[in-house]
Amino acid sequence: MKIIKTVREIRELLMTIDLKPSGFVPTMGALHQGHISLVRKAVNKCPIVIVSIYVNPAQFNDREDLKNYPRTIGSDLELLSPVLRENDIVFTPDDDEIYPVADTREFDFGNAGKVMEALHRPGHFNGVGRVVSRLFEIVQPDVAFFGMKDFQQLAVVRELVRQLGYRIKIEGNPIIREPDGLAMSSRNTLLEPEMRQKAPVIYRTISKAAQMMPDKDVPEIKDYIVNTIEKSGGLKVEYFEIVDDKKLVALSKKGEMKKNRHYFGCIAVRAGKIRLIDNIEFPPVMNQKG
Repeated sequence: MKIIKTVREIRELLMTIDLKPSGFVPTMGALHQGHISLVRKAVNKCPIVIVSIYVNPAQFNDREDLKNYPRTIGSDLELLSPVLRENDIVFTPDDDEIYPVADTREFDFGNAGKVMEALHRPGHFNGVGRVVSRLFEIVQPDVAFFGMKDFQQLAVVRELVRQLGYRIKIEGNPIIREPDGLAMSSRNTLLEPEMRQKAPVIYRTISKAAQMMPDKDVPEIKDYIVNTIEKSGGLKVEYFEIVDDKKLVALSKKGEMKKNRHYFGCIAVRAGKIRLIDNIEFPPVMNQKG
Protein backbone atom coordinates (compact mmCIF):
# COMPACT_ATOMS: atom_id res chain seq x y z
CA MET A 1 0.00 0.00 0.00
CA LYS A 2 1.07 3.56 -0.64
CA ILE A 3 0.76 6.25 2.05
CA ILE A 4 0.08 9.73 0.68
CA LYS A 5 -0.41 12.94 2.62
CA THR A 6 -1.11 15.68 0.09
CA VAL A 7 -3.89 16.38 -2.37
CA ARG A 8 -1.40 17.08 -5.13
CA GLU A 9 0.33 13.71 -4.68
CA ILE A 10 -2.85 11.67 -4.63
CA ARG A 11 -4.31 13.43 -7.65
CA GLU A 12 -1.10 12.92 -9.63
CA LEU A 13 -0.97 9.25 -8.66
CA LEU A 14 -4.63 8.58 -9.45
CA MET A 15 -4.16 10.11 -12.92
CA THR A 16 -1.64 7.37 -13.69
CA ILE A 17 -3.93 4.54 -12.57
CA ASP A 18 -6.43 3.19 -15.08
CA LEU A 19 -8.31 0.71 -12.93
CA LYS A 20 -12.10 0.67 -12.61
CA PRO A 21 -14.13 0.70 -10.49
CA SER A 22 -12.19 2.60 -7.86
CA GLY A 23 -13.31 2.07 -4.27
CA PHE A 24 -13.14 4.56 -1.43
CA VAL A 25 -13.41 4.03 2.33
CA PRO A 26 -13.41 7.34 4.26
CA THR A 27 -12.53 7.01 7.95
CA MET A 28 -11.51 9.12 10.92
CA GLY A 29 -8.94 6.56 12.00
CA ALA A 30 -8.89 4.68 15.31
CA LEU A 31 -9.65 1.73 13.08
CA HIS A 32 -11.30 -1.47 14.27
CA GLN A 33 -12.67 -4.59 12.60
CA GLY A 34 -15.78 -2.72 11.51
CA HIS A 35 -13.62 -0.46 9.36
CA ILE A 36 -11.57 -3.41 8.16
CA SER A 37 -14.75 -5.17 7.02
CA LEU A 38 -15.47 -2.15 4.80
CA VAL A 39 -11.94 -2.23 3.42
CA ARG A 40 -12.19 -5.96 2.70
CA LYS A 41 -15.48 -5.41 0.89
CA ALA A 42 -13.88 -2.64 -1.18
CA VAL A 43 -10.85 -4.81 -2.01
CA ASN A 44 -13.12 -7.66 -3.10
CA LYS A 45 -15.11 -5.41 -5.43
CA CYS A 46 -12.58 -2.89 -6.71
CA PRO A 47 -9.12 -3.30 -8.33
CA ILE A 48 -7.96 -0.05 -6.69
CA VAL A 49 -8.96 1.11 -3.20
CA ILE A 50 -8.29 4.38 -1.38
CA VAL A 51 -8.71 4.57 2.40
CA SER A 52 -8.65 8.03 3.95
CA ILE A 53 -7.75 8.71 7.59
CA TYR A 54 -8.73 12.21 8.65
CA VAL A 55 -10.33 13.50 11.85
CA ASN A 56 -12.66 16.16 10.52
CA PRO A 57 -13.04 19.08 12.95
CA ALA A 58 -16.04 20.43 11.03
CA GLN A 59 -18.32 17.60 12.20
CA PHE A 60 -17.61 17.94 15.92
CA ASN A 61 -20.05 20.23 17.69
CA ASP A 62 -18.29 19.39 20.98
CA ARG A 63 -14.69 20.67 21.09
CA GLU A 64 -13.88 18.32 23.97
CA ASP A 65 -15.04 15.38 21.88
CA LEU A 66 -12.71 16.46 19.08
CA LYS A 67 -9.82 16.82 21.51
CA ASN A 68 -10.41 13.37 23.01
CA TYR A 69 -11.13 11.51 19.78
CA PRO A 70 -8.56 8.68 19.55
CA ARG A 71 -5.77 9.17 17.03
CA THR A 72 -3.87 5.93 16.38
CA ILE A 73 -2.25 6.28 12.97
CA GLY A 74 0.47 3.71 13.71
CA SER A 75 -1.89 0.90 14.66
CA ASP A 76 -4.29 1.98 11.88
CA LEU A 77 -1.61 1.39 9.26
CA GLU A 78 -0.73 -1.96 10.86
CA LEU A 79 -4.37 -3.06 10.54
CA LEU A 80 -4.57 -1.93 6.92
CA SER A 81 -1.26 -3.39 5.78
CA PRO A 82 -2.34 -7.05 5.44
CA VAL A 83 -5.64 -6.11 3.77
CA LEU A 84 -4.61 -3.54 1.19
CA ARG A 85 -2.64 -4.45 -1.92
CA GLU A 86 0.55 -2.94 -3.31
CA ASN A 87 -1.20 -0.34 -5.46
CA ASP A 88 -3.90 0.58 -2.93
CA ILE A 89 -3.62 3.97 -1.23
CA VAL A 90 -3.94 5.30 2.32
CA PHE A 91 -4.61 9.04 2.24
CA THR A 92 -3.65 10.82 5.49
CA PRO A 93 -4.10 14.57 4.91
CA ASP A 94 -3.89 17.31 7.52
CA ASP A 95 -6.37 20.18 7.97
CA ASP A 96 -4.60 22.46 5.48
CA GLU A 97 -4.95 19.85 2.75
CA ILE A 98 -8.66 19.35 3.27
CA TYR A 99 -9.52 22.97 4.04
CA PRO A 100 -6.93 25.15 2.27
CA VAL A 101 -9.47 27.93 2.52
CA ALA A 102 -12.37 28.24 4.95
CA ASP A 103 -15.32 26.07 3.93
CA THR A 104 -18.51 28.04 4.61
CA ARG A 105 -20.91 25.91 2.58
CA GLU A 106 -24.28 25.16 4.13
CA PHE A 107 -26.24 22.04 3.18
CA ASP A 108 -29.92 21.20 3.47
CA PHE A 109 -30.42 17.45 3.64
CA GLY A 110 -34.16 17.66 4.19
CA ASN A 111 -35.68 15.66 7.02
CA ALA A 112 -32.61 13.39 7.21
CA GLY A 113 -30.58 16.39 8.38
CA LYS A 114 -33.09 17.61 10.94
CA VAL A 115 -33.89 14.63 13.19
CA MET A 116 -32.18 12.39 15.75
CA GLU A 117 -28.42 13.06 15.57
CA ALA A 118 -29.00 16.49 14.02
CA LEU A 119 -31.02 17.60 17.05
CA HIS A 120 -28.36 16.49 19.52
CA ARG A 121 -25.30 17.47 17.46
CA PRO A 122 -26.04 20.83 15.80
CA GLY A 123 -23.91 21.39 12.71
CA HIS A 124 -22.65 17.81 12.64
CA PHE A 125 -24.12 16.82 9.29
CA ASN A 126 -23.13 20.07 7.68
CA GLY A 127 -19.56 19.18 8.65
CA VAL A 128 -20.06 15.69 7.22
CA GLY A 129 -21.29 17.23 3.97
CA ARG A 130 -18.26 19.48 3.74
CA VAL A 131 -15.64 16.80 4.30
CA VAL A 132 -17.30 14.01 2.31
CA SER A 133 -17.86 16.25 -0.71
CA ARG A 134 -14.27 17.49 -0.47
CA LEU A 135 -12.91 13.94 -0.26
CA PHE A 136 -15.12 12.80 -3.14
CA GLU A 137 -13.78 15.64 -5.28
CA ILE A 138 -10.18 14.74 -4.43
CA VAL A 139 -10.47 10.96 -4.84
CA GLN A 140 -13.27 10.82 -7.46
CA PRO A 141 -14.24 7.23 -6.62
CA ASP A 142 -16.72 5.03 -8.44
CA VAL A 143 -17.92 3.33 -5.25
CA ALA A 144 -17.77 4.54 -1.63
CA PHE A 145 -18.26 2.23 1.35
CA PHE A 146 -19.91 3.29 4.61
CA GLY A 147 -20.94 1.34 7.71
CA MET A 148 -24.58 1.15 8.71
CA LYS A 149 -23.84 1.89 12.35
CA ASP A 150 -23.90 5.53 11.29
CA PHE A 151 -27.35 4.98 9.79
CA GLN A 152 -28.34 8.63 9.56
CA GLN A 153 -24.98 9.62 8.12
CA LEU A 154 -25.49 7.06 5.35
CA ALA A 155 -28.84 8.67 4.44
CA VAL A 156 -27.21 12.12 4.49
CA VAL A 157 -24.35 10.99 2.23
CA ARG A 158 -26.81 9.50 -0.26
CA GLU A 159 -28.71 12.79 -0.30
CA LEU A 160 -25.43 14.69 -0.73
CA VAL A 161 -24.56 12.56 -3.76
CA ARG A 162 -28.02 13.16 -5.23
CA GLN A 163 -27.88 16.91 -4.68
CA LEU A 164 -24.38 17.39 -6.08
CA GLY A 165 -24.90 15.03 -9.00
CA TYR A 166 -21.96 12.77 -8.19
CA ARG A 167 -21.82 9.53 -10.16
CA ILE A 168 -20.73 7.56 -7.12
CA LYS A 169 -22.39 4.39 -5.87
CA ILE A 170 -22.84 4.45 -2.10
CA GLU A 171 -22.71 1.04 -0.44
CA GLY A 172 -23.99 0.58 3.10
CA ASN A 173 -22.48 -2.36 4.96
CA PRO A 174 -23.79 -4.24 8.00
CA ILE A 175 -22.79 -3.32 11.55
CA ILE A 176 -19.88 -5.35 12.92
CA ARG A 177 -20.32 -6.21 16.59
CA GLU A 178 -18.23 -7.29 19.52
CA PRO A 179 -18.92 -10.83 20.79
CA ASP A 180 -21.29 -9.37 23.41
CA GLY A 181 -23.27 -7.46 20.78
CA LEU A 182 -21.91 -3.94 21.28
CA ALA A 183 -21.58 -2.20 17.91
CA MET A 184 -17.90 -1.68 17.12
CA SER A 185 -16.94 1.98 17.43
CA SER A 186 -13.76 3.98 17.81
CA ARG A 187 -15.30 5.47 20.95
CA ASN A 188 -15.63 2.09 22.66
CA THR A 189 -11.99 2.34 23.75
CA LEU A 190 -12.89 5.49 25.73
CA LEU A 191 -15.60 3.77 27.80
CA GLU A 192 -14.94 3.42 31.51
CA PRO A 193 -14.75 -0.28 32.47
CA GLU A 194 -18.12 -0.19 34.26
CA MET A 195 -19.80 1.43 31.27
CA ARG A 196 -18.20 -1.04 28.86
CA GLN A 197 -19.66 -3.86 30.92
CA LYS A 198 -23.15 -2.33 30.82
CA ALA A 199 -23.18 -1.09 27.21
CA PRO A 200 -24.21 -4.42 25.57
CA VAL A 201 -27.69 -3.94 27.08
CA ILE A 202 -28.30 -1.45 24.25
CA TYR A 203 -28.21 -4.06 21.49
CA ARG A 204 -29.97 -6.70 23.60
CA THR A 205 -32.81 -4.29 24.24
CA ILE A 206 -33.35 -3.01 20.71
CA SER A 207 -33.15 -6.61 19.43
CA LYS A 208 -35.92 -7.63 21.82
CA ALA A 209 -37.91 -4.52 20.88
CA ALA A 210 -37.78 -5.43 17.18
CA GLN A 211 -39.34 -8.79 18.04
CA MET A 212 -42.13 -7.00 19.92
CA MET A 213 -43.26 -5.00 16.88
CA PRO A 214 -46.08 -7.35 15.76
CA ASP A 215 -47.73 -7.19 19.20
CA LYS A 216 -46.84 -3.75 20.55
CA ASP A 217 -47.16 -0.24 19.17
CA VAL A 218 -44.44 2.40 18.90
CA PRO A 219 -45.07 4.26 22.21
CA GLU A 220 -44.97 0.98 24.19
CA ILE A 221 -41.78 -0.07 22.46
CA LYS A 222 -40.15 3.28 23.21
CA ASP A 223 -41.10 3.04 26.88
CA TYR A 224 -39.73 -0.50 27.07
CA ILE A 225 -36.40 0.54 25.56
CA VAL A 226 -35.87 3.58 27.78
CA ASN A 227 -36.90 1.77 30.97
CA THR A 228 -34.83 -1.35 30.26
CA ILE A 229 -31.65 0.48 29.34
CA GLU A 230 -31.78 3.14 32.05
CA LYS A 231 -32.56 0.75 34.90
CA SER A 232 -29.09 -0.75 34.40
CA GLY A 233 -27.67 2.45 35.90
CA GLY A 234 -25.28 4.96 34.33
CA LEU A 235 -26.86 4.77 30.88
CA LYS A 236 -29.13 7.54 29.59
CA VAL A 237 -31.18 7.24 26.40
CA GLU A 238 -30.97 10.45 24.35
CA TYR A 239 -33.45 9.26 21.75
CA PHE A 240 -35.00 6.19 20.19
CA GLU A 241 -36.93 6.47 16.93
CA ILE A 242 -38.24 4.01 14.35
CA VAL A 243 -37.67 5.61 10.96
CA ASP A 244 -37.80 4.72 7.27
CA ASP A 245 -34.49 4.26 5.49
CA LYS A 246 -35.00 7.03 2.91
CA LYS A 247 -36.07 10.30 4.56
CA LEU A 248 -35.87 9.08 8.18
CA VAL A 249 -39.46 10.00 8.98
CA ALA A 250 -40.22 8.76 12.51
CA LEU A 251 -43.22 6.55 13.20
CA SER A 252 -45.66 7.57 15.92
CA LYS A 253 -47.60 4.32 15.44
CA LYS A 254 -46.96 1.19 13.42
CA GLY A 255 -50.04 1.80 11.27
CA GLU A 256 -47.97 4.49 9.53
CA MET A 257 -45.61 1.89 8.07
CA LYS A 258 -45.75 1.71 4.28
CA LYS A 259 -45.23 -1.21 1.95
CA ASN A 260 -41.91 -1.57 0.17
CA ARG A 261 -40.10 0.48 2.82
CA HIS A 262 -37.51 -0.66 5.33
CA TYR A 263 -37.69 0.63 8.89
CA PHE A 264 -34.93 0.86 11.46
CA GLY A 265 -34.92 1.53 15.16
CA CYS A 266 -32.18 4.10 15.85
CA ILE A 267 -30.84 4.89 19.30
CA ALA A 268 -28.30 7.13 21.02
CA VAL A 269 -27.22 6.44 24.59
CA ARG A 270 -24.93 8.28 26.98
CA ALA A 271 -22.66 5.80 28.74
CA GLY A 272 -20.92 7.96 31.30
CA LYS A 273 -19.03 10.57 29.28
CA ILE A 274 -19.21 8.61 26.02
CA ARG A 275 -22.05 8.69 23.53
CA LEU A 276 -22.98 5.47 21.71
CA ILE A 277 -25.28 4.95 18.73
CA ASP A 278 -26.79 1.79 17.28
CA ASN A 279 -29.66 0.63 15.10
CA ILE A 280 -31.51 -2.47 14.03
CA GLU A 281 -34.01 -3.21 11.30
CA PHE A 282 -37.61 -3.54 12.46
CA PRO A 283 -39.79 -6.12 10.69
CA PRO A 284 -42.79 -5.07 8.60
CA VAL A 285 -46.23 -5.51 10.16
CA MET A 286 -49.41 -6.86 8.63
CA ASN A 287 -51.45 -3.65 8.69
CA GLN A 288 -49.22 -1.76 6.28
CA LYS A 289 -50.75 0.69 3.87
CA GLY A 290 -49.48 1.63 0.45
